[in-house]
Formats: sequence, structure tokens, C-alpha cells
Amino acid sequence: MATCPPYPTRAHRHTHWWQRSWVRYGALITLLALSGLVILALVREQTGTQGFLVGLGLAVLPVPLLIAAFRWLDRVDPGPWRNLLFCFAWGACAAALIAIVANSFATRWIATATADPAGADTLGATVIAPVVEESAKAAAVLLVFLFRRRDFTGIVDGVVVAGVTATGFAFTENILYLGTAFGTDQLTGDSGIASVTAATFFVRVVMSPFAHPLFTVLTGIGFGIAALSTGRHHLRRALLPLAGLLLAMGMHALWNGSAAFGEYGFFAVYAAFMVPSFGLLTWLVIWTRQRELGTVRAELPAYVLAGWLTPVEPYALGSMRARRIARQYARRHAGKEGARAVARYEACATSVAFLRQRGRRGRAGADFTVRERALLEALWHLRGVARPALDYAARATAPPPLPRPLPPWGYPYGGPHGAYGLRADAPSPYAPQAPWPPYTTQAPHDPYVPPYHPYAPPGPHRP
Repeated sequence: MATCPPYPTRAHRHTHWWQRSWVRYGALITLLALSGLVILALVREQTGTQGFLVGLGLAVLPVPLLIAAFRWLDRVDPGPWRNLLFCFAWGACAAALIAIVANSFATRWIATATADPAGADTLGATVIAPVVEESAKAAAVLLVFLFRRRDFTGIVDGVVVAGVTATGFAFTENILYLGTAFGTDQLTGDSGIASVTAATFFVRVVMSPFAHPLFTVLTGIGFGIAALSTGRHHLRRALLPLAGLLLAMGMHALWNGSAAFGEYGFFAVYAAFMVPSFGLLTWLVIWTRQRELGTVRAELPAYVLAGWLTPVEPYALGSMRARRIARQYARRHAGKEGARAVARYEACATSVAFLRQRGRRGRAGADFTVRERALLEALWHLRGVARPALDYAARATAPPPLPRPLPPWGYPYGGPHGAYGLRADAPSPYAPQAPWPPYTTQAPHDPYVPPYHPYAPPGPHRP
């Protein structure tokens, strides 16, 4: 008799050549590559070869820090690198190309129609550029939301996808601005701190490397909240991303128009709006990440009852410190492969917790059982390395037992007590109570299988 329902099968359908995955991937890669070549030629034409190289060397400095920050935010349930690579490439190539072409065309058209080049530049910077640039960056978030829906499950995913896209866009834009500033310095002979290049570097790279990510993150939050909505709220799912996009455009327009507010307009907008907004969004993302860890601790005990996990694993997997200690323990005792196995175990356990939460809310999809089974089987195959590491991490991070005062009538239970009024031979309240011998392939006998869980781990006790 089978231990679980068979995988559902689909009837064979004829697929056209344009529906095949390799065709779609090839078309996307070709589009991004062509966009990259065109944007490279345009930027080099405006800055010159030497200015391009200087701008490239300076613009790349904040990129690793921003990518590492967004990756850190995504540590609870990290998305695949291919999504981040696509987002960065889209922002640096496709979105930047759309912005340069559309902004230039719109500004020239306004200047010709109004015969006021200065007014056209101001209008282009405060109205045209925010609309065009935020729409171009939002396209990457929309594509991931539509075609990588399994990897886009909440606010943190929206923040990471939008932030990495904006980081790529800011990278290309900084090359253009820094290269142009260097060309200006070459003509005027300025150098050092008093140069235009130094001033541009200070404003764009030192003071506001988070500006573009901050704008686009508002769009990502809108998509993230839409991802959390149930299928019945179609209108809300459509309006939330649009509201986030409009907020991103508004903040971008305020930032670009700060120069028109007087000599200290930039610093006023920076202090009054940018810094508080950055702090508020940072708090929101960290708070959301803590909620995700709470979801892991709340959903995984069901799989403990079913025998897939040990009792200490929900606690260890719901703590970033315990996860890190488990990977370090595995690296010391099993090398890099062991650390990678523990990291995969943590990722699979987190995914199955989020999948179960979406299933309870009616948002898991028709393939819920198949995906849950695949994740649980992956956990089962990695348990040999992961369980000792997680058990060690749980013991290392468990809070110490609270001291109990001695009762006035003496020692209870008639036995000796330690310094805190505990029996010396009493088990620790935080010690894991494993339902089977630790770290063996033997599954628990007659485990309790909840009604929502149709199968238990494989074992010789199962027919």
C-alpha cells in the first residue's frame, strides 16, 4: 500500500514552440543583453571612454553593500539567486535604457513645444522622470510577481525584488552622472575635493545610495501586500501595487524637485522626508521578518506531531541566531558540504511552514500536497546532518531555567537540590524529548498524524 496519495498527473498537451521554457529564457536573455549593449554605447557616448571607466569604478562601490543588505533581509526564506540576477540586470539595462530614451524624448518635445529649455528640464526632472523610471523599474517586480509566484509570497519578497531592481538602475545612472562630472572636471581643470566628481560622488554614493531603492521599495510593498491577499479580493490585489507605484512616483518627484526649493532645499527634503522614510521602511521590513520567524515557530509543530521533525527544531528554525550556530556547527564537523546541507534544510523547513500557512488561508494552490510532500522528503534526506546541528543550536540558545525559591517547609520530593532549588537528577525543562532514538533512520512508532496531514515519514513500521 502506498504511503501517500500518488502525484497528480496531467494530460499531455501539445505546446507550441513559443510556450517552451527555453524559448522564453532565451528571449529574455537576448532582450537584456541587447539592452545592455545599447545602454553601454549611449553612456559611453555621453561620458567618453575615460569618463565611463571612472564612473564605473565609483558607481560599483555601493552595489555590494546594497545587495548584501537586501539579501540579509531575505535570510528567513531566501529566494533564488536567478530572480535577483534578473532584477539587477533589468534595472541596469532595460529600465535604464527605457528611462534614457523616454526622458530625452519627452524633455526635447516639451522644450520644442514651449520654447523654454530651462522649464522643460525642470518639468522633465520632476514629472516625466519619476513616472518613466518608476514604471520601468516596476515592470521587473510585476514580471517576478506573475511568473515566479512561488518565490513572491509577502512583503519581504517585494522589498527585496524591488530594491535589487532599483540598485541596478542606480548603478547605471551613477555611471552616467559620475562620468559626466569627470568630463566637466577635465574641461575646467578642477580636481580633488573641490571637483564636480567629488561633489557628485558625495551626494549620490555617500549620502543617498538608498534613494532609488527607497522609491521602488514602495512599489514592492504594494505587490507584497497583494501577494498576502486571498483570491477573493481581486480589486484590492490590483489597487495595492498601483498605490505603491504612485507613492514611489510621488517621493521620487519630491526628491528630484528638492533643488527648486532654494539653496537648502535638498538638505531639507533629505532630513525631513528621506531619512524618516528610510527608517520607517527599515523598521517595517525587520518587523515583517520577525513575523516570518514567528510563522515558522507556529506552523512547524504540526510536523513534529507527524514525526517529520524533532521537538526542538521549531524553536531552532525560528531563531536566526540558532540557525547561524547550526550552520557553524555543521561546518566544524562536516565541512562546507555539511553547512550547505543545513542551510538547505533550514530553507526547506521555512518553505514548508509558509506553505502550510498559505494552505490554511486558502492561498496555497491546487498543487499544495505535491509541494508539501517534496519539501518534507527533502527534509527527510537531509536530516542526518541537520538534526545534530539544530539540536546543538537549540541547546546553545535555549534560555536558562528560572530559579525557584525553596519552600519554607524544606526540600520537596525528598531529594537533594541544587543552588536554584532544582533536583540535581531532574531533567532540564529545555532538553529535547525526542520521540525516537536521535539521528537514526527509524521513524516514531504509531505517530499521531493530524487530519490535515495525510501521511507520515517513511519507516519500516509503515506498510
